[in-house]
Amino acid sequence: MKKILNEQLDISDTNPLKARYYDYKRFTYPWHFHSEFEIIYIEKGYGQGMIGDGMTDFNDQSLFLLGANLPHYVENPPEYIQQEELRVNGVIIQFEKDFMQYAFSHYSQFQAINRLLEESQRGLLYSLTDYPEIPETLKRIPSQRGAGQIIEFLQLLDALTHLSSYRQISSPVYHPMPSQFNGRKIEKVMAFLNTHYTQNLRLEDIASYAAMNPTAFCRFFKTNTGKTYKQHLTDMRIGYACKLLLNERWNIAEISLECGFESITHFNRCFKSHMGMSPTAYRRRLL
Repeated sequence: MKKILNEQLDISDTNPLKARYYDYKRFTYPWHFHSEFEIIYIEKGYGQGMIGDGMTDFNDQSLFLLGANLPHYVENPPEYIQQEELRVNGVIIQFEKDFMQYAFSHYSQFQAINRLLEESQRGLLYSLTDYPEIPETLKRIPSQRGAGQIIEFLQLLDALTHLSSYRQISSPVYHPMPSQFNGRKIEKVMAFLNTHYTQNLRLEDIASYAAMNPTAFCRFFKTNTGKTYKQHLTDMRIGYACKLLLNERWNIAEISLECGFESITHFNRCFKSHMGMSPTAYRRRLL
């Protein structure tokens, strides 16, 4: 099983939004994260998505709104390979994590959008079947240029704030990374953790990577993320374990080892503390 990938997008302060149409034989991008928000609109297609520690089905006229740094992947079932006529298409919009951040967080007109983006840190799924005007807006955005594209995009976000028929995908106990970090050093640390979290990472090792002593690093990490280093590492490992538990070819002991837990007993204890049930019960509920 491949580890999580840190995708680097061509988005910057001067080019904060990227929108494109897609028409694929099937989704193929693996389990990954990126520091930008993402909207995935599926005009036609069906399958499953893993968002944080939650799994969900999607179908025609589904829309995912995914927060910054939220691990995810979407995939189509095997018949997409076997049946030539099956394809998946729609629109993908990615925008930088600080997009209009001051306006969203300070202006009353954007309070609803700010709440929407905060909720997206657990991943949101909408069905747009009964809202044809929203797909129409979505499909205009990739072809717009300049201020017109930003205006259409703001209209899209505003329209989503008025929909009540959506669900958060990750569990209430899932703790995604905050969408805003205070400086490039914490982003560098997070990127390192996201590619090494299943390894035997001692506090001294990650503190050295950040050029700090362990005490200073713990204080730095908690200030910038709201969680301790140990909490964050355990959250990531449990999230990966939830993904592996969906594959019956992995037994519990193998998953414990793959995710970086020191023993199956430790794994079971941490999993139950986070998810409110044992790994076996979680698997039984989903499969």
